[in-house]
Amino acid sequence: MKRERKGEIWDFEHELPARGGGGGEKLILGLDGGTSNTICVCMPIIPFTPNHSPPVYARAVAGCSNHNSVGETAARETLEQVMAEALSKSGCSRSVVRAVCLAVSGVNHPTDQQRILDWLSDIFASDVEFFVENDAVAALASGTMGKLHGCVLIAGTGTIAYGYTEDGREARASGAGPVLGDWGSGYGIAAKALTSVIRSYDGRGPKTMLTCSILHQLQLSSPDELIGY
Repeated sequence: MKRERKGEIWDFEHELPARGGGGGEKLILGLDGGTSNTICVCMPIIPFTPNHSPPVYARAVAGCSNHNSVGETAARETLEQVMAEALSKSGCSRSVVRAVCLAVSGVNHPTDQQRILDWLSDIFASDVEFFVENDAVAALASGTMGKLHGCVLIAGTGTIAYGYTEDGREARASGAGPVLGDWGSGYGIAAKALTSVIRSYDGRGPKTMLTCSILHQLQLSSPDELIGY
């Protein structure tokens, strides 16, 4: 295996049999990375049919892996953490991994994809296949049995709409982050609510029931305490 990044993450591999665990079986790691949390599953590479899904050997969960939210270093550490944890739980090492599929929010441009591909190639063997997409692509594929045709709308911490035509054309809307455009997202709704409270407190907006509700929920005594919360 290539260089030992944050060696302690991969220390478990030293305790595995020389063949890397897995009994000779070849595995795939699938990651769904969002602004709230990141999930990695470890599965065998076997034929997939609508009536028979491959078993999930292990599942690991961590925090945000969107580099636009936490920075590139923290995002990569989170992705590496969940991959290592999933493999550790399955009793396997990187040597039996044949493919890694990352669907991560914040992957919006070919340069984003290439940075992650370069980083993955520094962790896994040269014969491992890598697939890096925006998490909206994985969401669409999960509802169409892998066929990229149709539209998907995600409204979570952030928001994005993504679509593919049958002839391979694609289009997207929103998904540009909280500053440039995540309208209708959890973040966007919360920001509007907090803005309404502050505008009311300043006398620039009407009274709102949100003031009492939000202050009670956050255990604050005055709207001006929101500023440093």
